Amino acid sequence: MALDRFFRRRRPQQQTGADVPELWTQCPQCKESIYNRDLLLNAYVCPKCGHHLRLGAAQRVDVLLDEGSFVALSGSVHPVDALNFHDTEAYTDRLKRAQAKTGRPDAILTGSGTILNLPVTLAVMDFAFSGGSMGSVVGEEISRAAEYAASHGTPLIIVTASGGARMQESALSLMQMAKTTVALETLAEAGLPYISILSDPTTGGVTASFATIADVIVAEPGALIGFAGPRVIQQTIRQSLPEGFQRAEFLLDHGMVDAVVDRREQRSYLANLLGLLTRREVSA
Repeated sequence: MALDRFFRRRRPQQQTGADVPELWTQCPQCKESIYNRDLLLNAYVCPKCGHHLRLGAAQRVDVLLDEGSFVALSGSVHPVDALNFHDTEAYTDRLKRAQAKTGRPDAILTGSGTILNLPVTLAVMDFAFSGGSMGSVVGEEISRAAEYAASHGTPLIIVTASGGARMQESALSLMQMAKTTVALETLAEAGLPYISILSDPTTGGVTASFATIADVIVAEPGALIGFAGPRVIQQTIRQSLPEGFQRAEFLLDHGMVDAVVDRREQRSYLANLLGLLTRREVSA
């Protein structure tokens, strides 16, 4: 072997697929590459432009609740294909794919926990599961969470992220709008607060039901919130929509939400709000 070959620097082999660690995430807004550890420490908010990236249900729990305090309540109810629905593929196949992707039966995660030592009941929708669509299971789990909160004397917080009703369940999905609304009345009767956090996106039947009947409605910066989409509205009324239409800041200016709160400040904001509403002392 010639000496020049022995000392020649070898070109590193390019890694592909599963061999490449996912260390960076690109911000959808400013296209900045963010080190995942920095993103985690910043509550999944872009440190450059402040864009709030979408969270999975488990990530949302980690961001909001005290570490180690979460106890799951959901997971025992599974969806069924009562209508034997089939469009481009069978509904059962869609469900299996979404369940494998998220690791949960449906687009909702509920449980109990604490925020700065204040006990709460929490329900989080998961947009990764069929666009966070609301089917019978979502309605049932929301109702159970409300009843659990009422019976245990804790406030209820629901974080929404949904494209609306689940078309594969037809009228059964639409019935959940009434079901969840009635269930939330148990909290009002018990004198317990219900806080809704609207994340991106919150649309359709979820917006038209439990998401917007809370005692306090909080939205994340830049979140898309509405019933029908802007394109559908513009085509219907045949007029140009104002800048920022259906975004959280627009809704705040027009009295549709009570506050727009940066995700990095939500724990302290919620703790102070719950302390006032429940007359309990907040510990740092």
